[in-house]
Amino acid sequence: MQTIYPLVNWNNGIIMIGVFALVCIVLVAVMIGFINSERKK
Repeated sequence: MQTIYPLVNWNNGIIMIGVFALVCIVLVAVMIGFINSERKK
């Protein structure tokens, strides 16, 4: 059973997961920094 999506490829899948995780980490860091800066005011 073959799928059309190239994401099934392990290399592409790992790259996509890595990029997604990196974006999530950056967003969380920005949110934490924003909350901390709001508290200081």
